[in-house]
Amino acid sequence: MGAIREELPRRLGFTEAVAIVIGTVIGSGIFIVPNLVARHLPSAPMILGVWIFSGALSMFGALAYAELGAMMPSSGGQYAYLRAAFGPLPAFLCGWTFFLVVINAAIAWLATTFGIYLSYFVPLSSGLRTGAAIALILVLSGVNYCGVVAGARLQQLFTLAKAAGLILLVVAALNSPVNHWRDRPVADEVSIAGFGAAMIACLLTYDGWMALTLVAGEVKRPERNLPVSLIAGIAACMALYVLANYAYLKVLPVAATAKAERVASEVAGITLGAGGGRIVTAIILVSIIGSANGWILAAPRLYFAQARDGLFFRRFAAIHPRFLTPGFSIVLQAGWAVLLCLTGTYETLAGLAMFAAWLFYGVTVLGLFALRRKQPGAARPYRMWGYPYLAWLFVAVAFGFVVNTYVTATGPALSATAIILAGVPAYFAWRRFAPQ
Repeated sequence: MGAIREELPRRLGFTEAVAIVIGTVIGSGIFIVPNLVARHLPSAPMILGVWIFSGALSMFGALAYAELGAMMPSSGGQYAYLRAAFGPLPAFLCGWTFFLVVINAAIAWLATTFGIYLSYFVPLSSGLRTGAAIALILVLSGVNYCGVVAGARLQQLFTLAKAAGLILLVVAALNSPVNHWRDRPVADEVSIAGFGAAMIACLLTYDGWMALTLVAGEVKRPERNLPVSLIAGIAACMALYVLANYAYLKVLPVAATAKAERVASEVAGITLGAGGGRIVTAIILVSIIGSANGWILAAPRLYFAQARDGLFFRRFAAIHPRFLTPGFSIVLQAGWAVLLCLTGTYETLAGLAMFAAWLFYGVTVLGLFALRRKQPGAARPYRMWGYPYLAWLFVAVAFGFVVNTYVTATGPALSATAIILAGVPAYFAWRRFAPQ
């Protein structure tokens, strides 16, 4: 794998950074989740409102991460922020949990979903679907192993393709004579629980924006490109999501949207004819590839940073002498994701992943408050707009998500907590026995 270098080279520009944000965020959720939202909200304006509100909350988190990233533009993202704010133990627990559960379960789930949708075009047995999932992980990992620029260019390609596909759906719906926006809204009252459930579904669809911070050490002019790319990327996702939901609700009434298993496919069938389902499936496949590639590109930088601090296997800090990538991290990540695909354990871990992810999102934004106090004179090329109110709002939502998971999905929440806490003795063992 070559010798260990001090830093990864900065090769990612503004367009690559924006593509990482958009491409990682937009997966299959926008094509499926709208029916979950419609089950909890009685009218189209309310549905659009919760998508806008959830996008704004995601933007608040991104603004906090933007300040932290511009202040500490190094590989590892929130691992580095947690270490600076609260010390090595919380940072280790973040890296431990993201490697074991959060990111690799997401990659395995995306890859498995890819195999399922691919069978729409090519009949595949269960074994061949798993083979297609593994092949996707290995191919994307191979591309990113061979260079961050190659991975970023692939990300740009699939980001453009998925955005074009969504725009095609929106234009087709807007040109359709069907218009259920003229329907009278349902008079049912909106409950707090219903709005909260809809918001959680939307927030999960927006998830992935933090991936860019993991590759901050390879972004050119990070003091500018990190905050601007995060803001532009989330804004673009919000625009696409709101337009897509407006289009869905124009073609399908709210009640029909709530009953539709595949909202986008039904809308495409009405507006694009018999081939609409195939078009949507192709767009979903492209979206899944782009989202998986975003995580495969970004996540190894977290393990790289952790290993460089002596809190993970030292080999993970190795940089390939030719490709200048954290090659060993990419290889081991691929191996773990493939194992999760083969064993099917990703299904269990996926239920734990969002609990753990949002717990660390909230703690990381708390780190912004801690660093403002601990390092008031530190250079901050970008300062979060709306601080401290928007930061507190994001923290409240993040911890509200965590508490809600304990109430509504106690088993997965307790399992995720156990995995996180298991990292505590692992941390002290590492500090004691790992070679420095």
